[in-house]
Amino acid sequence: MKIRMMLALAVAFGCAVTLQAQSLGNWEIAPFTRPAAGNPVITPRTDTTFVDPIRKEPVHWEILHTFNPAAIVRNGKIYVLYRAEDNSGTMEIGGHTSRVGLAESTDGIHFTRRSEPAFYPANDDQKEREWTGGVEDPRIVESEDGTYVLTYTQWNGRDYYSAAVATSRDLLHWKKHGPLFWGAAAGKYRTLKYKSAGILTRLDKAKGRLIAAKINGKYWMYWGDGPIRLATSDDLIHWTPLEDAAGKPLVMLDTRTHHFDSNLAEMGPPPVLTKDGIVIIYNGMNQTDSSGDPALGPGAYAAGEALFDAKDPAQLLARLEHPVLKPEMPYEKTGQYVAGDTFTEGLVYYHNQWFLYYGCADSFVSVAIAPGK
Repeated sequence: MKIRMMLALAVAFGCAVTLQAQSLGNWEIAPFTRPAAGNPVITPRTDTTFVDPIRKEPVHWEILHTFNPAAIVRNGKIYVLYRAEDNSGTMEIGGHTSRVGLAESTDGIHFTRRSEPAFYPANDDQKEREWTGGVEDPRIVESEDGTYVLTYTQWNGRDYYSAAVATSRDLLHWKKHGPLFWGAAAGKYRTLKYKSAGILTRLDKAKGRLIAAKINGKYWMYWGDGPIRLATSDDLIHWTPLEDAAGKPLVMLDTRTHHFDSNLAEMGPPPVLTKDGIVIIYNGMNQTDSSGDPALGPGAYAAGEALFDAKDPAQLLARLEHPVLKPEMPYEKTGQYVAGDTFTEGLVYYHNQWFLYYGCADSFVSVAIAPGK
């Protein structure tokens, strides 16, 4: 693989920062640079309430934390759907109710936010899976006909979580379809706990934005936390995991000793089909002992990239040795996740640039920008 060297700019709070200095191939989406000002782009608010349909009373739905965002381009703007936690429950990670807020921007940095959530638990057929924990960690793609397909984690606050799917035409009114693998393999995966699902996209040059992509007549989705796995679909709603010879979900990316992903590899934003292959951005968690990456703090989350074959999405071609985004700034290290994280979930192509949206320490939303190719 042809190698070129990237020189990083000096890291300094309040000025533009290039996020990597490593040997790179020609396939990756990089280098990512934080804007000189504006981060975090979304933070908690104390003045927004809505009447929760289950509690039947006003709640401060985004008062505690706003993080882990999806992103999509619509009507010439960037829309970010972000996870927001209220102040109910216990003061611990996963102890509050999560809903999804909606914000829009013309520059990708300064956002106008709705005062009420766009997606949330309700008295519907998914309530048992979503209450009281909520709806978490969205990823979003647009289908060829303009339908928005949202993958997200259902968490009931007790004993259940899994990735699910919902669809919308306007980002405000949603139809929930339930867990991704509910109908797969004669119910084999109904008790599986899993999350973090990114559906393959391609850059539609005529539309100037990412659209869900097919390979060999099927849609593809990289999913999971621990290892990353793979699934296919005919309709973007019903998904079937690819299995190995033993009948277990096929592993695409696993952990690596002494790397930033030594503890786990978890899917990030929807992957992109490029001329070089399928580029996935994923989140790696560092180990807490000597088997981790000594350049990162114990338990820290950083983002890496890998390349898969454009004709065979199960064929890994390349994987970067070092993260393209890692916790460096105060807002990425100060929050409810004290080890620090830059947890990527939203990627859009906008004004000939890549905008990568990520959660900071499970508390805020920020953005990093890379040049388009």
